[in-house]
Amino acid sequence: MNWLNWLTKWKMTKLQINAHFLQLSVEFKDADRNAAWEMYIELLTRITTQALDSKTGDEATALKSIHSLFPTTRDIIKKNGRDSFEFTKLAIVVLNQIIRPFTAKWHKLSIEKAFENDAQCAIFRAELAALQADLRIYTGMLGEMAGVEDDLVLLEQVGSETA
Repeated sequence: MNWLNWLTKWKMTKLQINAHFLQLSVEFKDADRNAAWEMYIELLTRITTQALDSKTGDEATALKSIHSLFPTTRDIIKKNGRDSFEFTKLAIVVLNQIIRPFTAKWHKLSIEKAFENDAQCAIFRAELAALQADLRIYTGMLGEMAGVEDDLVLLEQVGSETA
């Protein structure tokens, strides 16, 4: 399978990636699987994939958790080394194209006290929900890369069955 096919399968085609790169084969090594597993667990246990209830939670804390994915990802890449190259390719693109625009915007606004304004908090939560949708896809991709069943999909299925 090549990168284009894999990204298309996951409906992650909005990523802007060099056309030559998209034609390259994607084959996961043990280091990729290990790195993907570590990141998968990080994402499953953070606000990145879990709903922020409208009556609870804190916008600044949610932003801080999302921003912490940068050092977390760097640490995972360094720990798993050069053999985790396929994981690294995906992780860096997701950080720079999906997460960074969100954190850059909201970091600036948080410094300007946006989280003291209910309307701004509502906009943050709406944009967070959109980011979470992309990060749920990324989490599924990592689950596949790691060779594990995507628990997030199972959790969502159970939630919809009980509703």
